[in-house]
Order: sequence, then C-alpha cells, then structure tokens
Amino acid sequence: MPRFFVDPAAATGDRFAIPATIAHQVMRVLRLRDGDKVTLLDGLGVEMTCRLEGGDCVVIDRRAAGGEPTHQLAVWQALLKGDHLEPVIRHGTELGIASFGLFVSERCVARELNSRRLERLRAVAREAAEQSERGMVPPVQALVGYEEALKTAPSGTVLLFERHQGRRLTGIDPPAAVFIGPEGGFSPAEVEAAERAGLSIAGLGPRILRSETVAVAVAAAILSRTGDFA
Repeated sequence: MPRFFVDPAAATGDRFAIPATIAHQVMRVLRLRDGDKVTLLDGLGVEMTCRLEGGDCVVIDRRAAGGEPTHQLAVWQALLKGDHLEPVIRHGTELGIASFGLFVSERCVARELNSRRLERLRAVAREAAEQSERGMVPPVQALVGYEEALKTAPSGTVLLFERHQGRRLTGIDPPAAVFIGPEGGFSPAEVEAAERAGLSIAGLGPRILRSETVAVAVAAAILSRTGDFA
C-alpha cells in the first residue's frame, strides 16, 4: 500500500480532499482510482489507512504510527562536497536516525548550502522515511557554524575522531548525538574545542572511513546495541 507523509492540517476529520502535495503522485504517477487504499502519515506519530473516493480520502483506520526507534539518535554531519550528503540522509533515515544537523568546519571543502539543496535533502529524508515505513520524517536542520553546533549538543554527545587512540564508540554508552567530520576530518583545535564544550571523543577502529560512510556505520552500531536495529 502506498505511503505518504502529509501536512496534518490537510488530513483532518474522517473525509478530506487528497492533499495537494501528493495529488499528482496519487492520480498521475501511480494512477490510483476510487476504491484504492493509501496510508497517510502526519509526521507527528499518527498514520491513517484511507480509501480513495471521488477525489477524497475516506479514513478507514487511524492509529499510532510505528517504525520509530526507542533510542533517538541525532547526527551532526559536516558539510560534504557535491551530492555526498544525499546518501548520508537517505541511508541514515532508513536505519532510524532521529534528526540531522549540518555544520561547516575548518576542513570542509564545501562552505555553503543554498535553500534549494537544503530542500532537496529534506525531500530525500521524506522519501526514505516513506520507503522504510517510518512513522516520522527526521528533520534536516539548516547549516550552522561548528562552534554554534557545539553549543546545541546535548549531554552525552560524542565526537568521532579518526585518529583517536583511546576509547572506541562501542566502549561507551550509546550516545544521544554524534559529530562527524568532513572529508579531511576534524582539526586538533576542533577536537579540543569539542572537549571544552563537554563532548566525549571516540574512535571507530583502525580503518579510515569516508565521511559519508560514517553516519550509516555509526547508526547501525548504536541502534543495534539499543535493540532498534538487527
């Protein structure tokens, strides 16, 4: 059954018009007809099974949405060049990352993220959430500076440093958030700044991963320990 995230305001009551944001996909792309069923999600934790009828959605069932991990993992990802952020958002959403923050750090090749690219990343998150049958779309926050990102880090946040010789990620409690560096990694000064801000530092082992691989590997490692994956 096709699944779509819609604006809660467009899906009130027991019968409402097919929301404009999905009308083309429903009627023209999928060519659904009266009597066909769809699942609509409001992104706030509610999903509805609806039957199409005369251009409207008739609610058959309304229930709590499933598919969300119990451990809410936030990923702060340094800006990457080209389209390399898209697989981070897509695969991270599929695995169960709860939110994405984006920041510019010292060694980032790309320095800006325009509104068109940000909206594209948000669309990628929505599509991945629909495909993976999640109950909510993880927000993708607007780009901020590294120091500003550090100020928002919750207690228990971990910065992943590829040259770290101390504790590994699996040697500490599953964190609420992780910071992942750009193509050139974090500078020593940035690691020191993270420690001053109260972040823990951890490594991932002896191999160096591409930045776009780290979020997926980390999400799988953390969420498997909390019972939310594999």
